[in-house]
Amino acid sequence: MSSFTAERIMSEFEAGRISRREVVGRLMALGAAAAGLGLPGRAARGADDGIIATFEAQRIDHLALNVTDIGRSRDWYMRHLGLGLMREGRTSCFLSCGDDFLALFKSDRPGMHHYSYQIPNYNQRDAAASLRAAGLTPKLRGSRTYFDDPDGIEVQVASG
Repeated sequence: MSSFTAERIMSEFEAGRISRREVVGRLMALGAAAAGLGLPGRAARGADDGIIATFEAQRIDHLALNVTDIGRSRDWYMRHLGLGLMREGRTSCFLSCGDDFLALFKSDRPGMHHYSYQIPNYNQRDAAASLRAAGLTPKLRGSRTYFDDPDGIEVQVASG
């Protein structure tokens, strides 16, 4: 559940999908966001629809792809899109694209690894709490915070 309203929270509780503790946490997050106390969560659309965003993404920070051959992919992106080499290792490569970057990770299966959004005032503890309050499961790796979209594509939030 990436957005929530008080009605939806109570409906989830009444259907037995969330606990009383989760109701309290989500309602507190909803109230804090609506009151504009600087906590994650802002009205994502017009005030009439009641949709509250868990985060306020400022821009896409980077994309990360799984590739079968780091060198081949590195050369392709540099040659055809003019990306610059930032750093490279045996299993990963980072290419600059203006203020953003593309990360390549060695994998037997090519495809999307994850993508990242910049959010203002990123703090891992607060981000994880906001995700939990929104009914999402945070995955914490070092100082990074990830979670899955509805199709299982991994999303990262980072400092803005």
